Amino acid sequence: MGRTNPTYRDALRTMESRWKHYRRALRHADQEVFDRLFEHARAHADASGFQNDQFVEIPALVSMLLEQQKHIDDLEDRLDHLENDLNDQR
Repeated sequence: MGRTNPTYRDALRTMESRWKHYRRALRHADQEVFDRLFEHARAHADASGFQNDQFVEIPALVSMLLEQQKHIDDLEDRLDHLENDLNDQR
């Protein structure tokens, strides 16, 4: 086929490589969190590739935010269930 444009996954790897010095300067626990953010971006690489954005950072950040929001929604649901259980016990 001879693709001339890098794939989104290639661009994301390049972006992650550009941030390697920043990552190395983080505390170990923060490095793990940083790595999870890029895992979130990779998890949505197919959708981000369809976006075909000029800047790889934009769909990567949206992917990270999407996963963060899913996590927040899950925690809010769990909290609601716990509050309902506590109210039912009264």
